[in-house]
Parts: sequence; structure tokens; C-alpha cells
Amino acid sequence: MTPSGGQPFTGAGTLGSKVPARQRARAAVFGLFACYGAVISTWAVHLPALKQATGISTAMTGTVLLILGLGALVGMQVVGVLIDRFGSGIVAVVGIAAMSAALALPLAAHTLGQAAAGAFVFGVAAGSADIGINAAAVSVERSYRQPIMAAFHAVFSIGTVIGSVVGAAGFALHLGTVTTASLVGAACLIVAGCAFPPLRHRRKAAAPDSAQGSLPQQSKSATWQHRRRVLLLGVLAFLLLLSEGCAMDWSSLHAQQHLGVSASLGALAVGSFVTAMTVSRFTADRIAQSVGPVRLLGGGALLATVGIVTVILAPVLWVALAGWALFGLGLAGGVPQVFTSAGNLGGVGSSGRTLSRVVGVGYLAILGGPAVIGWLVQLVSWTGALLVPLCAMLVCALAAPAVAPGDTKAVSREDP
Repeated sequence: MTPSGGQPFTGAGTLGSKVPARQRARAAVFGLFACYGAVISTWAVHLPALKQATGISTAMTGTVLLILGLGALVGMQVVGVLIDRFGSGIVAVVGIAAMSAALALPLAAHTLGQAAAGAFVFGVAAGSADIGINAAAVSVERSYRQPIMAAFHAVFSIGTVIGSVVGAAGFALHLGTVTTASLVGAACLIVAGCAFPPLRHRRKAAAPDSAQGSLPQQSKSATWQHRRRVLLLGVLAFLLLLSEGCAMDWSSLHAQQHLGVSASLGALAVGSFVTAMTVSRFTADRIAQSVGPVRLLGGGALLATVGIVTVILAPVLWVALAGWALFGLGLAGGVPQVFTSAGNLGGVGSSGRTLSRVVGVGYLAILGGPAVIGWLVQLVSWTGALLVPLCAMLVCALAAPAVAPGDTKAVSREDP
């Protein structure tokens, strides 16, 4: 008999022991991704309440967000080493647990100093959890021997919706910010505890053959190829997340200012993009299995290019909504393919540290990308600003071969 990926299992009783283990691990990682989304959206929903409780200005609120982002970058770089030493499963569970426990820290602040300190701690935990859950997802995907990464990211999107709904319910019931955050954090701690048993045995991967005992010249060549591949993957992550941030942060305002619609109608632009991206991520894995990651990323980038051109040229709202939907459909499968490629990168280096570098570069786009678009709108126009994601998608289409499956000699001890 063969598993989903078509490669035969050998050994008596192997199939019976492998399938339940990997299914439990997959369900556990789904739960962790949902928790990550719920915690992040809970933080975002209550940010205005934090601003009011501390009495800080909008500019200082931006400073708190910057401190959180810096903490996340620190966590991302540290956790790569921990993954390579202790394994992705343990780091993912501990990261989500720490993130859930730290959620209430900045939201309970009454001064700028408390908010900044809490945001930094929360950021370190969030960055660590981000790398941990993606590394665990790569590990589970490897055991399935078929693409499943996009579905994890789709569940993250569902988690953000859950967190937003819980936040809205908290406001309706007049629950305090700390109370709601504590309830969400406690629920996610329970999920993390349940995820620990299926993931605790997912240890670090063995070093690839090509990284062991190679000749000096071969080692130099392998090191250069590895660094070049990591750089390309980092560029792809940066451009994809920059484009995603552009749609999330600016699509509604574009509809209001450029097309003259109301705030309520402008919100449909965000909804169109997010809905299309979420739906597409539930189908992207099947497409990747059929056509391969390179064609999925390249074709998706071209579809997203058509979408953003449609937005730029849209004379009325419904055309812009169609454009944002196309943009979301094309963009959805890109980041999962980049993260999978980084996590499975063979040759020189360790997968945890490689993934942390690629995700870290992409995170810079989340921090700085929306601000760049805002500055360009002020300096030129909406059309000029939206040329940035357009050009980003064209570069992604050209650089898509970077996500092609690489060295497959590595033997993973993470696959249960």
C-alpha cells in the first residue's frame, strides 16, 4: 500500500503506526495555527483600548507596535537555533503557550513604559511561535510527502476571524480588555497542552549527506548555493508579505479615497481580498501537488498581477472588488510554498535557522511595507503606490524557480 504521496511504506505494521501518528500531528499543528491567529487578532482588536487606557498618542501607539515587531524579530532569530537543537514540535507548543500567556501583559498596561515592555515580551513570544509552528508544519508536511502547508495558513486566517468574533462578543458583554485577553489566552493554553503529546517526538532532522564530510571546494560551492537560495527565498517572502500587507492595510482606504465610496462599502475591499485568499489556501495544496510549487507560485503571481492592474484601472467599486479578489486568489499560495522550500532546504545549514532567516526577512515587509505605501500615496498617487505590489508580483513570477524542490538526501527524524 502507499501513503498519500505515492511512496511505499515497508515493514510489518508500519502503515498502521504511521498514519494515526501523522494525522494526530497534523491536527495538533492545525490547532496551533488557529491559536496563533486568534491571539494576534485579539491583540489587534483591543489595541484602541490599550491606547485609551494608557493615554498615549497615535504616534506613540505606532512606537509600541514597532517595539512589538522588534521583539518578534529577536524571537525569530533565537528560536531557529532552538528548533535545530530541541525539535520543531516542542518549540511550536512552547511558543504558542508563551504567546498565549503574554497576550494580557501589554493589554493590562496603564503607562507607556508598561505597554512597551509588555509589547516586547509579547513580540518575542509571537516571533518564536511563528517560526515554531511553521517549522512544525514543514515537518508534518514532510511526513505526508505531499503539499499541505497552505491549509495550515488557511486555518490561521480562520483563527483571526475567531479572535475578532470573540473580541466583538467581549465588547458586547462589557467584558474588560484583560478579561477577554485572559480567556483567549487560557483557551489557547489548553489547545497547546493538547498539542504537546502528538508533537513532542518530532525531533530535529538529521544532517544531509551533502553537508557531511565534503571536500573543501565542494563545501564552498555548497555554501554559496545555499546562501544564494536562502537570499532568493527571503526576497520572495519579503515581496509576497509586502503585497499582502498592502491589500490588508490599504484596500479599504483606496476604495474610499480613489473611488469615493463610504467607509462601510470600502470595508468590502478588505473582505473581498481576505475571503478569496482564505478560500484559495484551502485549494492551493491540491494545485501544488498537481502542477508543482514553481508553477503555483509563478502562475499565482501572474494572476495577482492581473488583479492589481484591475484595481488600478477600476472605475467603480465592483471592478475594484473583483481585482482584490483576483489578487487574493493569486497571492494565497505563495508564502506557504516559500516557507516549505526554506524548511526543506538541503545542503549546508540547519532547517530551523534557515526558516527563521527567511521568515524574518519577510517580517520586515510586514513592519515597513504599509508605511512605504502610505508615504508613496502622499508623494505621488494611489496609482503610483499600487505599482509597488504590481512590480513585486512580476519579480515573484520571475523568481518562482527558487521554490523548486532541492536536495532530497536529508533524512528526517521528525517524521513519525
